Amino acid sequence: MFVRKGKISNNLKHLGPQRVERLQHSKPLSRRHFLSHLIKVGVAGTAASFASPSTIGFQSVANPNNKTINSSITTRPNFIIILCDNLGYGDVGCFGSSLHRTPNIDRLAVEGMLFTDFYATSGVCTPSRASLMTGCYPRRINMHIGENGQPVLKPVSKKGLNPKETTIAEILKSKGYATACIGKWHLGDQLSFLPTRQGFDYYFGIPYSDDMTAQPNRNWPPLPLMENEKVIHAPANRNVLTKLYTEKAVEFIKANKNKPFFLYLPHAMPGSTRSPFASETFRGKSRNGPWGDSVEEIDFSTGRIIAALKHLGLENNTLVVWTSDNGAPRRNPLQGSNLPLAGWGYTTAEGGQRVPCVMWWPSKIPAGTTCSELCTTMDLLPTFAKLAGTSSPQDRIIDGHDIWPLASGRHNAKSPYKAFYYYYMEQLQAIRSGKWKLYLPLKAKLHILRRQTKPSSAELYDLTEDIGETRNLVAEYPDIVKHLLAIAKKARDDLGDMGRPGKNQRPAAFVDKPTPRLLKM
Repeated sequence: MFVRKGKISNNLKHLGPQRVERLQHSKPLSRRHFLSHLIKVGVAGTAASFASPSTIGFQSVANPNNKTINSSITTRPNFIIILCDNLGYGDVGCFGSSLHRTPNIDRLAVEGMLFTDFYATSGVCTPSRASLMTGCYPRRINMHIGENGQPVLKPVSKKGLNPKETTIAEILKSKGYATACIGKWHLGDQLSFLPTRQGFDYYFGIPYSDDMTAQPNRNWPPLPLMENEKVIHAPANRNVLTKLYTEKAVEFIKANKNKPFFLYLPHAMPGSTRSPFASETFRGKSRNGPWGDSVEEIDFSTGRIIAALKHLGLENNTLVVWTSDNGAPRRNPLQGSNLPLAGWGYTTAEGGQRVPCVMWWPSKIPAGTTCSELCTTMDLLPTFAKLAGTSSPQDRIIDGHDIWPLASGRHNAKSPYKAFYYYYMEQLQAIRSGKWKLYLPLKAKLHILRRQTKPSSAELYDLTEDIGETRNLVAEYPDIVKHLLAIAKKARDDLGDMGRPGKNQRPAAFVDKPTPRLLKM
């Protein structure tokens, strides 16, 4: 892939050239060159992997050279969101990985649209997932930090997503959709915060991250696997979570083949542990240890879901969105990859919040296309609402936008964002407007999850010409810096910042006496 010139440093030798990729590069990498590489290497490699239909489970349905398509909507479509946990920008083939085998996900890109500038609103789980569900920045709905200032919600927390917020599931349920959440929730484990109280007819999964297991001196229970509001196994067997989620997802699709449905499938993998989990069929089979095993099982899961849609004749009326909640975190030795982006998950670097995204709808999204306009997970709520024949809530601020003009390939469609805000917990750290990203000058920048701080200077990057954030242009473009600093002031007024509430924030919800989710014999 992107192999930097020069010697491989000693601490990277064990990775081999495929893992080092572009860690040593003499020049900034432009978006144009990155896309050119994906076309030459990624798409060509993907096409070759399609030789065995039994491997991927479904057939090509569109000619990549014919971009004209009828994007008008006459019936209510089905919606599926497949959300990976901590999976990096460079972890799948269609985004440049030569290490992981992901033919099913790659084929989604060949038959659909690949989004190169798609963002999660946070580098960690809870805030990111809150945005996807509500169409709002985490600070807007006060889900940017946990109960006691932690970066995410912990087990038996008093805090959760306010039931007064309107979720994607609630919007679609009001239009007659069957709704299911199958996977990791992480928006509150108390009964009033569970998916079944937030618009989902059915829930199957773990209520928080896979690393939040029973520990000495804490009131955390054995990791619960839940069905609706009941714990059915504890501790959950994490090796089979992806397998179980896939089976339940296919069951839900089959059960609702004759009515519109919304399936939210937030995987628990690759996850937050040092050694991700996979079922026996995939364990030890990849070239990247447990991380790669879990990624390749997610790919297989994706293929099974698409195969189910094809078998039932639903593919031409189903929009599938495949993405991740944030970038891959740094591990030693390295596991996930955010290349060619800079930085790691749990940060506001591009590698922390820009995530892989593919959208697939054979009859409506032009095949083999790429969108390089800025979009975010906040856009799924207003986009789904519009396609379902309704609208976003009109009684409150929704930060996301309807991006169907982009996803349907409309000529000259542009990003609806004048600016995008990068928050790290409660701190505004960066602004993107158009091609420009400014890291704000901060006297005490939060830089790890335990709230340590350090001073930081302003940094300005042209993300079109320098996707890896290697060349700081702050001294060359003072007017751009001034403009972005003015945008930052507006963000602080609206959403707040460290020690400063925003004018238009809404409260999270709390319970007085939280209880653990326990298996009852």
